[in-house]
Amino acid sequence: MSQERSNFCMNGWLALVFHLLLLAANVYWFWSVIANLTQTSSVGGLLISLAGPIIAGILLLALYPAGYFMLYPNTAKVLTFFGSYAGSVRQTGFLWTNPFYEKSLMSLRLQTVQGPILKVNDKQGNPIEISAINIFHVEDTAKARFDVDNFNDYVSIQTESALRHLATNYAYDHDDSHEMTLRASVDEVSRALQSELQDRLAKAGVQVDEARITHLAYAPEIAMAMLRRQQATAVIAARKQIVDGAVSIVSSALSELSAQHVLELDNERKVAMVSNLLVVLCSESQTQPIVNTGTLYQ
Repeated sequence: MSQERSNFCMNGWLALVFHLLLLAANVYWFWSVIANLTQTSSVGGLLISLAGPIIAGILLLALYPAGYFMLYPNTAKVLTFFGSYAGSVRQTGFLWTNPFYEKSLMSLRLQTVQGPILKVNDKQGNPIEISAINIFHVEDTAKARFDVDNFNDYVSIQTESALRHLATNYAYDHDDSHEMTLRASVDEVSRALQSELQDRLAKAGVQVDEARITHLAYAPEIAMAMLRRQQATAVIAARKQIVDGAVSIVSSALSELSAQHVLELDNERKVAMVSNLLVVLCSESQTQPIVNTGTLYQ
């Protein structure tokens, strides 16, 4: 496994001043040789004398400038020397390094992978549609450059794989409120997804900053059936709340009547009163009162 390490680079402006001084010295050397040509009668001697400044000039004009480069904020350069890793540079600005280094640009900015909508089975075996977003950045440039073929493709594939695995560990929805589900436990599921992605992507030098589910729904073939089930569950819950409230009101009314001695009711009249009050309180439509002019015993 590769490990990032820093590489020293010279300030580009300082290197440029040094470069110009070397060029000036080379020009002075060249003209000094030309000025002394009168003392040399041999052509071979002339060529030998000019070889030094000519070679130095070629190196200064062709090779030295290859070491200049610029780095913008949140970018890095991965340096290799004839196939060997030589270090990484995160220092921003105008820089100069060994001209023989091969320099590969690596972005350190936040990047986003929006996964496709996947069709998988949840923990209960129900087919669902799910997708997620993964926000990450490169933490170790050496691992991202050398340990995987293409870290962007690697992140995309691992994001899809982790999401598929996560969906099979949770149910879409569940009647038990103590069990985490994909729909009800969004924050917990997102943290679990981020943790699994971090374990998978660490070998590529990637740091996961956020992972969150962006789409969640039942598959079309069972969507209508599940919708009816959810509606039935909601109706039952609403009915239960209405009945609980009605029973509380009836109980309070009977207790108040008995405590204040407004009237004495036998069990049969209490049953009739409770029945009438529950009908009035639990009915969905407006009730119509019926006046009984007789007694319960007629």
